[in-house]
Amino acid sequence: MPRSLLVLVAALALAPRGGAALELPVVEETLPNGLRVLLHEDHSAPVVSSYIFFRSGSRNETYGETGIAHLFEHMMFNGGKKFGPGMFDDLIEGHGGSTNGFTMRDCTAYLNNFPREALPIVLDLESDRMAHLALTPQNLEQERGIVMEERRLRIDDQVSGAMNESLYLHAYERSPYRWNTIGFMEDLRKITLDQARAYFKTYYAPNNATLVLAGDLEPGAAFALVRKYFAGIRRGPPPAPVDAAEPPQDGERRVAVRKNAELPAIVVGYHGVAVLDADRPVLDVVERLISGGESTRLYVDLVREHEIATEVQASNGWGIDPELFWIYAQARPGKTAADLERRIDAVVDRLAREPVPEDELRKAKNMLRAEFVRGVKTVSGKAEQLGYFQTVFGDYRAMFGLEAAWEAVGVDDVRRAAAQYLPRTRRTVVVLEPVKTGRPVGEKPPSPGGVS
Repeated sequence: MPRSLLVLVAALALAPRGGAALELPVVEETLPNGLRVLLHEDHSAPVVSSYIFFRSGSRNETYGETGIAHLFEHMMFNGGKKFGPGMFDDLIEGHGGSTNGFTMRDCTAYLNNFPREALPIVLDLESDRMAHLALTPQNLEQERGIVMEERRLRIDDQVSGAMNESLYLHAYERSPYRWNTIGFMEDLRKITLDQARAYFKTYYAPNNATLVLAGDLEPGAAFALVRKYFAGIRRGPPPAPVDAAEPPQDGERRVAVRKNAELPAIVVGYHGVAVLDADRPVLDVVERLISGGESTRLYVDLVREHEIATEVQASNGWGIDPELFWIYAQARPGKTAADLERRIDAVVDRLAREPVPEDELRKAKNMLRAEFVRGVKTVSGKAEQLGYFQTVFGDYRAMFGLEAAWEAVGVDDVRRAAAQYLPRTRRTVVVLEPVKTGRPVGEKPPSPGGVS
């Protein structure tokens, strides 16, 4: 992003109600095989960022094959027909670039950052693995072992992972958001090569993907290269629709997690809404009213005033289907999870009962806008956001309406949303009961639900 534009965008992020919204110029094209291509031109530096988003997250899994989306994130670096094992990383890094991937509940994405001269080799590499990924027994067993060890480290042997998994398992009954992105250990053990090949054929087809290019590009030449490398890949069968219907929760659910830890902790999850719901921006604002800084309500109450917590955090999850709004707190020495819960309840109840002062509401909106701007100040950030919004929101243009939606949230909206979405009857409470085993284990807030 040019420095002058970055300054302008930063100013807009802190502008009062009615200020202009951020927009990025995008050229788009859909190839005959269904591949959606978005291109953002930015000549501020001689670099390019590419992202390919596949609509293939853990949301698209079923019992018996949970974890297959994340398994494929690993499988995708094992070479194709033209480029053999290890060549993807070697060639990207050899051209001065970097590469990575991540899996979420709603999608899996692969990213590359590189000098502009490397665009042809990057597109050649990406098209080769999309069309001809090496799916062999050896590759499957190698990546299966790596993912299973990741499961042990991130969930089975980690406090935050165990609490996060328990929250979603008990908050949901039918939704595929119920299981963690990394999958169940027994399912990981049982995934067959035939399952992997069928999954790849459906979910890694061009008609199930969005390619985003951002940076020092000339659109005509860039689109010509995309057509050269991707137009010959055949479209796949349409993925099966996802049944995410979840019965309404009418009554609090509680569960205890017993792990090696020093201090008690608690995570409280409430059933929220999908990203396209009209109340999602309201819950975004609620999140920033209670969490995200030392002057927000949870920190002031639990950490500063009552001195019962060392750490507090809240998150309004974004998902194609209704996600969770969760609150996490870790106790100080000598304090209990019950102490934390009482103060969390007090903070939430006050939101539903008393009007939020206008200056506090303004600060929450400013925080959201500033975070949004920070996420798009690099070409990689812009490419990622364009691909994410195209995949999860259904249209990249939805990102340009974020600021207006937050600005439209009023005092009465906050009070109504807190009463409607954060009552005790809609929540699941996970309490960490420390068990001393002599083994060190990490303690940190639960992840919103993505792995890389």
